Amino acid sequence: MQLVHVYLNFPGNTDEALALYAKVFGTKVVFRQTFGETSFMQNAPEHAKGKVAHAQLPITEAVHLMASDAVPGYGPPVTYGNNFHVSIVAKDKAEADRAFALLSEGGKVNMPLANAPWGPYFGMCADRFGVHWMVSLTAPA
Repeated sequence: MQLVHVYLNFPGNTDEALALYAKVFGTKVVFRQTFGETSFMQNAPEHAKGKVAHAQLPITEAVHLMASDAVPGYGPPVTYGNNFHVSIVAKDKAEADRAFALLSEGGKVNMPLANAPWGPYFGMCADRFGVHWMVSLTAPA
């Protein structure tokens, strides 16, 4: 196995979600293609043509968030649950605090950032798009 990437589906607001994540990680989308632009989906319904078929946001050289819009009638609908979290490890407390504040704004804090019993600084939240996040440090804050 060479790499593992996280692929997120959104109900039509992929661009908005990736704009937030680009701000959190200090990076930018390196690839974005709509259903109307793809060569393999030339018969995409009109309501899907402007929606994101695939986008890629690098976080590090080896870790990328990838995403697309789930278009009604063109694949399964987006179903949110609590069985999946994106876990990020910050380089220091300030970076963890900043990322957590941005991700939880308009969302829900499930566990505030704090020193956890096992040592590292840790917190959990769901962002305003329904994506669940774990933010931590590898050493106590």
